[in-house]
Amino acid sequence: MPTLLIHHARLLVTQDDARREIEDGAVFIRDQVIEAVGPSAELPASADEVLDARGLIVLPGLVNTHHHMYQTLTRARAQDCELFDWLRTLYPIWGRMTPEMIRVSTQTAMAELLLSGCTTSSDHLYLYPNGATLEDSLEAAEQIGMRFHAARGAMSVGESAGGLPPDALVESEAAILKDTQRLIERWHDPARHAMRRIVVAPCSPFSVSPALMRESARLARSFGAGHGVSLHTHLAENDKDIAYSRERFGMTPAEYAESLGWTGRDVWHAHCVKLDAPGIGLFARTGTGVAHCPCSNMRLASGIAPIRAMRAAGVPVGLGVDGSASNDGSHLLAEARMALLLQRVAHGPVEGPAALGVRGALDLATRGGAAVLGRDDLGAIAPGMSADLAIFALDDVAQAGAQHDPLAALLLCQPPRTRHTVVNGRFVVRDGELQTLSLPRLVETHNRLARQLDAG
Repeated sequence: MPTLLIHHARLLVTQDDARREIEDGAVFIRDQVIEAVGPSAELPASADEVLDARGLIVLPGLVNTHHHMYQTLTRARAQDCELFDWLRTLYPIWGRMTPEMIRVSTQTAMAELLLSGCTTSSDHLYLYPNGATLEDSLEAAEQIGMRFHAARGAMSVGESAGGLPPDALVESEAAILKDTQRLIERWHDPARHAMRRIVVAPCSPFSVSPALMRESARLARSFGAGHGVSLHTHLAENDKDIAYSRERFGMTPAEYAESLGWTGRDVWHAHCVKLDAPGIGLFARTGTGVAHCPCSNMRLASGIAPIRAMRAAGVPVGLGVDGSASNDGSHLLAEARMALLLQRVAHGPVEGPAALGVRGALDLATRGGAAVLGRDDLGAIAPGMSADLAIFALDDVAQAGAQHDPLAALLLCQPPRTRHTVVNGRFVVRDGELQTLSLPRLVETHNRLARQLDAG
């Protein structure tokens, strides 16, 4: 049973129930699980591997609750579009993707996340052209070493049936359900500290039928509450999304979700920018989660999600960087910073439980994200938790003058890359360098494939 000791941290931000921040802190890890946390003087002085963290700030590994990793291939496109026009512009390009493109783009997005201190990510892959399968993402994640919730997305209602996507990109609903069940049975790990889980994830109200939503919920829950199979989709993203739900279904998005069994602690919805007060109340009563994606919401002019109201009501909220063609970045610490700033734009720096300060933003990126994904083993540095850590230096010019509060320096100043990232007790980033893949080679391959995709 290998052991790892990280000690003498300038500041160890535990995010435990007491939200302890320990100066000269240490964490002792045995067999990929945290065994002890506290001041360095109170922990063992030796282990199989020891990292001296003097001058460094140690955080729990950050958790990303919503992404479309394939979109790293199409960054900085459709630059001035709102959501529906943006999708219509990009669907034909995405339809040319190959399995290799899915694998490489997944690793590119994950490399960027890992270098930002993110150790766990969901990814919503909802189109499978040219023989692509979810295995292309799953195998890519296993190679790079990221803890992964792979969402088997799907689109079944094409343009000819009143949906948004081209007919060529939709699948039959029977095939979707069959493949989703196959993936759960083959790949899903329900165990505590699991590195891989499968999520049932029809894409959105404007690309799947009510029948598929209903049957997807039944499928996920047929495995039992202890199996950890969760449900995910997009909801209430912008005004056109609301109009579509009202015209097509005669309901608000929240009412539509409730009618199909898409509420509960095993469900989380991306965006919810336009979630109304009754919807917030519904989500709070049922424990339904929200993936807040501030950069994407701004990029697509969708609006400002009512995160303060959600948090005040008790809705579980985590962060998502969203697709790298609507955010154009996958830096989760930067996303936390943007969440903080955007709520200030909307509501001002109001104090109280609903306000979003530095430590509240970190909550979204750690414990909040873990709760949204249904994980009680992530998001905090505490005994019994998974050994996922993000370790940052504050010695760059960008943090000069902010040394009195190291945590605030991370979230209010320009967010840095991580110095070390530990996933499942293993250094995936060490001294700022990705350990599992050659990053220069990955970027070179990714750019070649992006040019190939562009050329058609």
